[in-house]
Amino acid sequence: MRSLIVLLCLLLPAIALADTHEVKMLNRNENGAMVYDPPYLKIAAGDTVRFIATKPGHNAASIDEMLPNGAEPFKGKIDKEIEIVLDAEGIYGVKCSPHYAMGMVMIIQVGKEPAKAEDVPQSIPERARARLLTYIERHSNH
Repeated sequence: MRSLIVLLCLLLPAIALADTHEVKMLNRNENGAMVYDPPYLKIAAGDTVRFIATKPGHNAASIDEMLPNGAEPFKGKIDKEIEIVLDAEGIYGVKCSPHYAMGMVMIIQVGKEPAKAEDVPQSIPERARARLLTYIERHSNH
């Protein structure tokens, strides 16, 4: 019992420090049609990202070619909120499965290393790739 109490005391501060970040799935905003808001999210390892089903017809799913080593892929259901805890540091690409070819994508940076153009594979749909590169360029100017 004493070991359990010590373990909980060690874990609780780490749990308390984790943040939850909200991302809206939208049909349109200033970035165009079929977008996530925000399109580029910088978080710490262990933080939670909550994808909010603001408009119907969207989901959030990892882009297989854009996952850090050791990261688990994820895929939310259409019109449903999903919460994911991202523990592996690196760059995560996120897509809306039905609107991927239309460029509904975003980047989540876990840790201090920002996304680079080389993180975006040539193999993904052209509109998605162009939008990801735009988000990287905008973020690098901050």
